[in-house]
Amino acid sequence: MKARDVMTSTVVSVGPDTPMREIARLLRDHEISAVPVVDATGAPSGMISEGDLTGLDETTSNARHSIRQASEIMAAPVITVGEETEVSEIARLLVSHRIKRVPVLRDGRIVGIISRADLVRALAAEKPKPTGANGHGMLAEAFAEIDHRFLHPQDHARPVEPPASKPDDATPTVSDFRSLVTDHDHKEVEHRQDLRRAAVEQRQARVAALVGHHITDENWHSLVHRAQQSAESGEEEFMLLRFPSQLCSDGGRAINIVATGWSETLRGEAAELYLRWQRDLKPRGFPLGARVLDFPDGMPGDIGLFLRWGQ
Repeated sequence: MKARDVMTSTVVSVGPDTPMREIARLLRDHEISAVPVVDATGAPSGMISEGDLTGLDETTSNARHSIRQASEIMAAPVITVGEETEVSEIARLLVSHRIKRVPVLRDGRIVGIISRADLVRALAAEKPKPTGANGHGMLAEAFAEIDHRFLHPQDHARPVEPPASKPDDATPTVSDFRSLVTDHDHKEVEHRQDLRRAAVEQRQARVAALVGHHITDENWHSLVHRAQQSAESGEEEFMLLRFPSQLCSDGGRAINIVATGWSETLRGEAAELYLRWQRDLKPRGFPLGARVLDFPDGMPGDIGLFLRWGQ
């Protein structure tokens, strides 16, 4: 059984500039608990759940909360799967990364989403039996993991029985405790490395999608219209595109140091957007700028291409 067999195809998503108030309304109206944040190409850049909305600092005014945008509160990077990913692998991803849902991608764009509830429904409809050598053992093991963690959460809430008293000669030493700390630290390092590898793979997929994607007239007019809506809301700029620095021929270095000629390093969709601006909006007085949005591991990460009209 693969992702395409169990995914929910109707996906409600938001853009990186969607206000927090609008995100909350979408969650309420569609009776869902999370939405993916997608860029102009449909590629996921983050996830926002009810917890992200309700976990904000309560000392901040409600008015300030309501104008925060998706890009400011989303959780990233996003763990994703393809349509052909086996359900067993999806189950392991949910468990190992301690997440509740994963977007399903086709050519770098979201075509569905799979939650724990989707996997539980698949389990209820057809629960495979372990057959050992014929190759179904891993699937059965994964379903057992879902069954245990998702269908019986009370098992995890049950208090752990204290160990029986040890004789004095079995009392743990300081070295034993230090070994436990070392083991924990090692697992934390491995977890961070897994997240970093997943982020690299996702960025590579986004770059590939952006290199091959072309801006249609419809796409362009939609972006200009959304920029106008931002101006009506009092904003002084609009992010036309968020893209990995690897899409630039120099990895975003020229943009990072605000060097002249940065536009010559753009490739793929970013380059096409620049040319559209140069043809249609530059003559009408609209400046265009680019800036690095984050610095994972101290290096340029995502870059934003901004249309501006403020003073």
